[in-house]
This record gives sequence, structure tokens and C-alpha cells, in this order.
Amino acid sequence: MLHVNVDGRGQRPWTRKRSTIFLAGALGAVVATGALLAPSMPVSAQQRAAVVPIPGAPATFADLVERVRPSVVSVKVASGSGPQESRRWPPGNRGGPRFGQGRGAPAFPDLPPDHPLNELFKNLPPEFRGGPNGRPGQPGRPRVRRSQGSGFVISEDGYVVTNNHVVSGGNEITVSFDDKENLPAEIVGTDSRTDLALLKIKTKRKFQFVQFATKPNRVGDWVMAVGNPFGLGGTVTVGVLSALSRNIGSGPYDYLQIDAAVNRGNSGGPTFNLNGEVIGINTAIYSPSGGNVGIAFAVPADTASAVIEQLKKSGSVQRGWLGVKIQTISEDIAAGLGQKEAYGALISEVTANAPAQKAGLREGDAILSVNGDKVDDSRDLARKIAAFSPNSTIKVGIKRGGQDMTIDVKLGVFPNSRPEVAKNDDDDGEPRVTAMKTLGLELIDIPEDDGKRRASVAIKDVEPGSDAAEKGLRPGDLVVAVNGEKVTTADSVDRIVQGAQKQGRKAVLMTIMRGNAKTFVAVQFRKAG
Repeated sequence: MLHVNVDGRGQRPWTRKRSTIFLAGALGAVVATGALLAPSMPVSAQQRAAVVPIPGAPATFADLVERVRPSVVSVKVASGSGPQESRRWPPGNRGGPRFGQGRGAPAFPDLPPDHPLNELFKNLPPEFRGGPNGRPGQPGRPRVRRSQGSGFVISEDGYVVTNNHVVSGGNEITVSFDDKENLPAEIVGTDSRTDLALLKIKTKRKFQFVQFATKPNRVGDWVMAVGNPFGLGGTVTVGVLSALSRNIGSGPYDYLQIDAAVNRGNSGGPTFNLNGEVIGINTAIYSPSGGNVGIAFAVPADTASAVIEQLKKSGSVQRGWLGVKIQTISEDIAAGLGQKEAYGALISEVTANAPAQKAGLREGDAILSVNGDKVDDSRDLARKIAAFSPNSTIKVGIKRGGQDMTIDVKLGVFPNSRPEVAKNDDDDGEPRVTAMKTLGLELIDIPEDDGKRRASVAIKDVEPGSDAAEKGLRPGDLVVAVNGEKVTTADSVDRIVQGAQKQGRKAVLMTIMRGNAKTFVAVQFRKAG
């Protein structure tokens, strides 16, 4: 869709466009004149050699494009809903649909937001307002939401890989090859954690297909993306593999980063290596403007192939489930636990009746290994657990109270919804102030209230410039435990801190509750003097 806007100086776009064209023409004339006036210079053999591609680099990508493009498809999704009754947007509701565009909008031409007739149309009685079909007082036709993405064929019989977010909610899916032929397809299975989906083309015939790469990728390798940006279909862009193992805040899995141009509509499309193998599935872009800025992310081939194999067999992905909330063990937390190295994942909460609770894991346990394999951080633990099948029994190496131990856990099935977090009562009570000079905190006791509220410890004040302040602790936070030991009074916090100092520790690990969120914070001791 073409959008025409007036710039900040009130200049109309066509005026600027004419100026731009004129300037480009003027520059072209200068370049042309310069070329005519410049003396002819002979090209040496060394200069000719400088433009020849280095060994391994292609002079053109045309051969690769011809080989793989017949396997890339445009995915078109339609999702319908029931008839929409016309409705009246309240006066002054700038957030509602613009006239002639949105659901239940009146059948009037699209007017600018500041047009004086907008206020008149907004206040018309319902019987005079047109539904989406243009008839006053009549229900609109069923709305059909259409979206587009990309995909690629992975088997001769027509299995297609795309993104889950491309087909989510769709009830009519078609795929097309270079926009020349529309074929119906159905969803075989989806996986929201990796944002992958598997489709099957209903037409019975043989299709050209591509395969996932099996060799490791290297940063700097050539990559080529083929997809359906903005509905154009069959678009080819080229770049390099910019980074491996990117964390984009979308679950425990890492992504590839590429700089080949990827835009809206490229989602679900393949990224190829020079061998014509799929190294990743384009799934997200980083873009402050909404367009390509040279940072795109793709699901790695090894992750995708394992997921697609399960989707093809059963239509879903079954992952192991431990049933804990975890956070990465930082250097400060490691110091609070008495660890020399910062690695592993700390359990901040155990889900009721989950495999972890049944096996005896507790809040404050540091998970350091799984079946003997070192756990680097919380994401690494999540990946390791997810790689096991449900009902598998694993050995979890932990540190509890300064002692190392191993606990056998029988994993469950990863649920679709997150477990609820226990709510906390934050009612005020009569406090007693205790100075905590060692931590830069002032704590208060909140007594039990006839069984309605448990006794607890709250932070009354945080000393500016202290380590506690730098870690983000603030008044109102509840201190649930210190070094894994539950506390109900400020005196009990004092006792644990003094014990940690006698052991030569430099910090304590505090379990903090803020609202419904529980987290661990390692607070360093103040230096004497």
C-alpha cells in the first residue's frame, strides 16, 4: 500500500520528488560530462585481477537462485470471523478505526483525522450509519483477515516449512510458487516455542525441494534469503552470516543473525548457504523503523530439523519439563553461594506437584549439571531439559547449603501455559526497625495477622550508593530468604549475615519478593573502614 505524507515543513511530496529527480538528473549530467572530459586511462592486468572474485566467492548468485527458487513458496493465509454489527465509536475517539477502513466503520470516504466532517459522522445515530457493506443499519459481511508470509518445500510429496505466527489462526491456507499457481495446504503441526509450523500441500504431485544444512556455519559465510516481502514473491537478497547464537528474548533457543535484507513477508522463508542448503528460517527482524536495517534473525537448521521431524510424526513437539523458575547464577550470586565460578541456574520457585518438587528440589538450590553435563546458565538448562523426552529420568547435580549432591528427577510433559505464581499479601503492619549497616539496608518486621498474613521481613530503606541500591533493591521489597534459609524477622537476617561473615563470604544471596515476582539478588558486604 502506498502512503503519501506531508513532511514537517509542509512541503507536498510531489514537490520534493520533483526536486529529487531534478537533482539526480543534474548530478547525472555532471558525471556524464566528467566522463566525457576525463582522459582515457588504460586498465592494467593488476587492476583487472582486483575485480575477480576471490576463490570460493561467487561471481554471481544466479545459478544458485535457479536451483533453489522453485522450492520457495509464498504462504497466503485467510482467517474469517462472523458478521460484524455496525457500531458507533464514541465522540472524540481518535483510537477507533478511520472511516471507510475499520470494523464497523461508516460507509463514508476516508477523511483526514482533522476534517471537520469527522465529528458530524461520529455522532450520527446508529440507523444512519453504514455497515462494512455500505447499507445503513445492516450487519456487515463476515470479515476476512488476510496475511502473507514465506515458506519452502522440504519433501517431494509437498511438506512445507514456515513460521507459526504466519499461519496462526488461519482457516484457509494457500501456497504459490513464484505467484504463478495457488495450491491449497493444511497445517500438520505447529510449535510456538520455536515459531515453526509444518504444512502439507493437498495437491498430489512431485515437488522440487531443498534440504537442511548439516555442516556448522561460520560468521562471515555468504547467505542468500528468498521470500515474499510485502507480497512481492520470489525476492532474492544476499548478505553474510553476521553472528551465531543470538538471544532475542524469545525462549531458550538461540538464533542466527544475518544482514541479507529481510522485511515483512519474509517470515518463514529460507536462508541458504552457497550449497543451496537451508541454514535457517527467517523469523524476526530488528527494526526501529519497521523496515530492513540489516539485522534479521533465523531459526538455526539444527533446531528446526529436530522440531520439524516431531511435527511430521505427531503434529506437536513433546519436551521434558522440570517445573521450576530459574535465573542465571551471576558472579555476585556465585559469591553468595560460596562458588568459585559463576555458572549454573538458581531455582527461584518450584511449581506445586511438578517433577522438581516430587524429586525434592527446593528454592535456592543451584543446578550445576544435568547427567554430568555442566549447566552454563538458565537458558542452557532450559535447552537441556527440553531436549529430553517426557518421563525421562535425569540426574540433576545441585549445590545446597554449600554441599554438592545429585538428585534423580523423572521429567514431566512441558505444559502449554505457565504455572501461576503464588500471590503475596503486602498489608502494612506495625514495624520494628533494625539497622543493617553491613548491607546498606534497613529492615522492618511485619508480624503475622491472625493467620491472614504470614510474618515477614520488608525493606524500609536502601542506602544510596550501596551495592543493594545498585542491584535495584527498594523500599517495600520483601526479604523471603537469605542464603536459602527462610526468614521471618530482621533478627534472623542479622544472624545469617553474621554467620556468612565468619565463613569469609563477601556477599549473601537474598530471595526477594516484589509483588508477585520472586527473584534472587546477591548483595555484597560493605568493606570495613
